[in-house]
Amino acid sequence: EVQLVESGGGYVQPGGSLRLSCAASGFSFSVYAMGWVRQAPGKGREWVSDIDGFGGPTEYADSVKGRFTISRDDAANTLYLQMNSLKPEDTAVYFCAKYAGRFRSSDYYVGGQGTQVTVSS
Repeated sequence: EVQLVESGGGYVQPGGSLRLSCAASGFSFSVYAMGWVRQAPGKGREWVSDIDGFGGPTEYADSVKGRFTISRDDAANTLYLQMNSLKPEDTAVYFCAKYAGRFRSSDYYVGGQGTQVTVSS
């Protein structure tokens, strides 16, 4: 059974930093592309970033490019999102996503509870 458990969210002032983690289990983590999506109050789900399987290329939404860094530790089956220079518009619940294969596609699974990130002064 695929399990994705997000953690690391919290309350931070604008300009602050947080590092999110996603502990994965139930599948061969290193093989699969992984990513982060977020959902702000009253808004739809927004793709944030992803990384291909086997530590391949990364991609970022324009809204976070240059501020967020996605990474993965395949030995620990963990996905990370380092978020710097946070803005109020980054406030959302962040979810870890598992793609259907090694590369990013429109087919992904989000099964965790997410972790809340609140950016406010």
